[in-house]
Formats: sequence, C-alpha cells, structure tokens
Amino acid sequence: MNLGVTLARGGSKSIPKKNIVDLAGIPLLAYTIQAAQRSKLIDHYIVNTDCEEIAEVARKYGAEVQFGRPEELSADTASSGDTLKYAVERFEAETNSQVSIVTELMAT
Repeated sequence: MNLGVTLARGGSKSIPKKNIVDLAGIPLLAYTIQAAQRSKLIDHYIVNTDCEEIAEVARKYGAEVQFGRPEELSADTASSGDTLKYAVERFEAETNSQVSIVTELMAT
C-alpha cells in the first residue's frame, strides 16, 4: 500500500496555523488534499495533526484525519522524519495493514 501523509502542525512560529491560511479562496491545506485525492499513485491518504481547527478543515475537504501525536512530536524541534514514522506506524496499527511506500505531501 502507498500511504500519502500530510503532517499539519498547528504551532508554526512564522505563520500561525499556516496550513489553513486562505490562499485564493481556499485553505492552503485544501490544495494538498485535492492533489492527493486526484493521485492515482496513492492508495490511502491521511492528514496527521495536533490541532482540532486544522483537523476540521481537513475533514471539510474530504481528508481522513489522524488526530493527535505525542507532545515531543508537536514541538517546533520535532523532525518531520520522526513524526512521519509515528504517523505510519500508528496507521498500520489502527488499520491492521502494511505500508510499503510512504509519500509525504507537504502543505507549505
């Protein structure tokens, strides 16, 4: 299975909640969600976030949301690699599936 993942942290320092800032009429994150939905290479797509407001926007645009992560993976010092690993392992455990390819789709 090819899992598409967008990591959307709410605590951005430069632009707070930048993932849901309006860009030409829709939130920035919506462009990424729409691209994932159109992709023929992604079997399953999730948005992993630590922010309920971002989760609501993701759901509004049709994304499956994996809400919550350990506090150390929500800090601005957390690596995206560690957070991505957490999201994939959690997805596999929750869905009893095996991911063979991970595609990170960034919403920046």
